[in-house]
Amino acid sequence: MAQVGDHRSEFAVGVNGGYVMSTVGFLPKVPQNMHGGMTIGMTLRYTSEKYFKSICAIVGEVNYTQMGWKESILTLDDEPVINYQTGLPEEYQRNINYIQVPIFARLGWGRERRGLQAFLQAGPQFGFCLGENTEANFDLNNPNLSDRTSLESSSVEDASNMYFMPVEKKFDYGIAVGIGAEFSHTKVGHFLVEGRYYYGLGNIYGSTKRDYFSISNYSTFYVKMSYLFDISKTKNTKIK
Repeated sequence: MAQVGDHRSEFAVGVNGGYVMSTVGFLPKVPQNMHGGMTIGMTLRYTSEKYFKSICAIVGEVNYTQMGWKESILTLDDEPVINYQTGLPEEYQRNINYIQVPIFARLGWGRERRGLQAFLQAGPQFGFCLGENTEANFDLNNPNLSDRTSLESSSVEDASNMYFMPVEKKFDYGIAVGIGAEFSHTKVGHFLVEGRYYYGLGNIYGSTKRDYFSISNYSTFYVKMSYLFDISKTKNTKIK
């Protein structure tokens, strides 16, 4: 009776999926466009209490996610660099696949039963690299370096650092924040839509003075949809 929070004990599980737009913050700088990929996985959520008007929960996910970077290969006049051999604009991207595990503290506001609820969630995210592959429409051993501004030095050695180095740091970690809306406790479950941002605190390459890149961390946006169904639900007729 003396507790400020109103106790809940609700557990829901489900699936999620969406679209991912990522870049890698390199230093020396590598100009980039957003790299597009998909994410899909499972979600677990435990709702513990309603504190004043905030619905408090812990959310965990296990996701397969496609990340990476896509180089913006331009001239000084911001025109595409044309490859001498093919006559086509040069294009390069690195695809890197991860298993990611975000763990969120979640606050929701709105209806708990058959209504709309807004939410904010934030917490750490951990990832492990499963593999990678390269997509390029030119010979990586013979790029057009003389016209481009994508590299700070027009040398084959600099290009090889970006094009041929495999991911060195398989373990990735950082902070994720998401905002979204949920249509909760319908007859068939919960439907959620969310926008999320992830900032990597680790690097994908070594960052000592002997390494080429001193920084190589992720910056990633997610657009996700989720479906959850209840395993257990609080029996309280006053919940709205």
